[in-house]
Amino acid sequence: MAMLLGKKIGMTQVYNEQGKMIPVTVLQAGPCTVTQVKTPDSDGYAALQLGYDDVKASRILKPAQGHAQKANTTPKRFVREWRLGAKDTPGYAAGDQINVASFAEIKYVDVIGTSKGKGYAGAMKRHGFGGFPGSHGTERKHRASGSIGGYGSDRGHGGNVKKGKRMSGRMGGERVTTKHHQLVSIDEENNLLVVKGAVAGPVGAYVEIRSSRTRSQK
Repeated sequence: MAMLLGKKIGMTQVYNEQGKMIPVTVLQAGPCTVTQVKTPDSDGYAALQLGYDDVKASRILKPAQGHAQKANTTPKRFVREWRLGAKDTPGYAAGDQINVASFAEIKYVDVIGTSKGKGYAGAMKRHGFGGFPGSHGTERKHRASGSIGGYGSDRGHGGNVKKGKRMSGRMGGERVTTKHHQLVSIDEENNLLVVKGAVAGPVGAYVEIRSSRTRSQK
């Protein structure tokens, strides 16, 4: 499985051979440094840990500095770990560099990011509720969420608010995985991946990129 860490640069558009416009997201992917290779013998499971984007040693904790020194690299701002299967072989050692060339044979990727934070939002914005009628006796309740309790929705368990009830609250700022992005092009010179469609998060946000797990690469 190919994997990289990177940043969201922004969105643009390209045209395919048929002249159809395709919305794409440009991702700066890598180069990433392998900060640790975990094995079942040493750690109880197999995993590959990558670091991206250098950070000043004065802005990171001492344990993280020592961890980077073990891999003969500089401290990284964005570090993530991927679990590997028991039969998978990492093929890398601590200190190795991984760049976009590892995606040369990949056609579809999954991108993991953090969605934009919207702050505290009402039920209509947060969950897409339609609201109450605009007329016919509705008074000052047009954007209300409606009743939150009731015996009929969970008969026999009382009229209390049920677990998972969709209400107002904090919106956004969540881990979002978008799957099966078509990999449109690779720019190895500038470490760029161009993928079809939108990716969660604002411009400049960190993302994890991996070859699609559930989509065939043929």
